[in-house]
Amino acid sequence: MLLLYALRAWFDGARTGPGTGWATALRDTGVAAALHAIHRKPAHPWTVASLATLAGLSRAPFAKRFTELVGRPPMRYLTWWRMTTAARLLRESGAPLSSIADAVGYQSEFAFAVAFKRQYETPPGRYRRSLLRDALAAPSSSSALSR
Repeated sequence: MLLLYALRAWFDGARTGPGTGWATALRDTGVAAALHAIHRKPAHPWTVASLATLAGLSRAPFAKRFTELVGRPPMRYLTWWRMTTAARLLRESGAPLSSIADAVGYQSEFAFAVAFKRQYETPPGRYRRSLLRDALAAPSSSSALSR
């Protein structure tokens, strides 16, 4: 996770310049506390108010600061993180969609599928099947080496 943070900080800093991006967001103790909480527990029913409490700020100043530093509002970031986590779980596990939905904070598989499709423009089941199909179609490294 630390490597992900470091790479993201470098990329955001290079793209947006000093004062914004991951490096700045992680230096802000309130925003960093909220980011760490979201990353540790993506399934938790976070609200802007609960994240603001973790940050030690009231709701409106927290939302403004988070948006300025991270580049998207807290709830949009939470949804993005949940979908990123779901995509990883779809790639790396054979868990049923209902389990993945639950793991990333969705009480219904339908709501999860709608959110996932909005993010990735394909339903989660099709996303997983396309990854499997691509993996099976890719030439194995051992057969490529024997040529």
